[in-house]
Amino acid sequence: MVEAKNVLGTNLEVCCTSPITGYYRDGFCNTGGQDFGMHVVCAQVTPAFLEFTKLQGNDLSTPVPQFNFPGLRPGDKPDGIANAYRWCLCAARWQEALEAGVAPPVILSATHARALEVCSLEDLQKHALGNRE
Repeated sequence: MVEAKNVLGTNLEVCCTSPITGYYRDGFCNTGGQDFGMHVVCAQVTPAFLEFTKLQGNDLSTPVPQFNFPGLRPGDKPDGIANAYRWCLCAARWQEALEAGVAPPVILSATHARALEVCSLEDLQKHALGNRE
């Protein structure tokens, strides 16, 4: 099996394991034929993004216990886990958020290379965690 690559061309790194993210709920922003939304952008959620995506019909802040989903809150770090507010976003939703001026910062090493089918590397780099103005 070939290891997935990130937008930097290196091996894809974990995005978040608490809560566990990814289409396959393995902590990675992997994708495959069943993942029509392409959940490939590892982002650190922000209040502005959470409000934006809720208005678009995808509420990521409300818990859904039947799916073992605690809801995302920026700054929440249960048990001291530093990446607890990171999530694998659909590439198209991240692009929409960019165009609306509310794109959350991304973790390039954990963002799948297929994100480049929807988002430009330049935009992702401008919004990379630590590179924000």
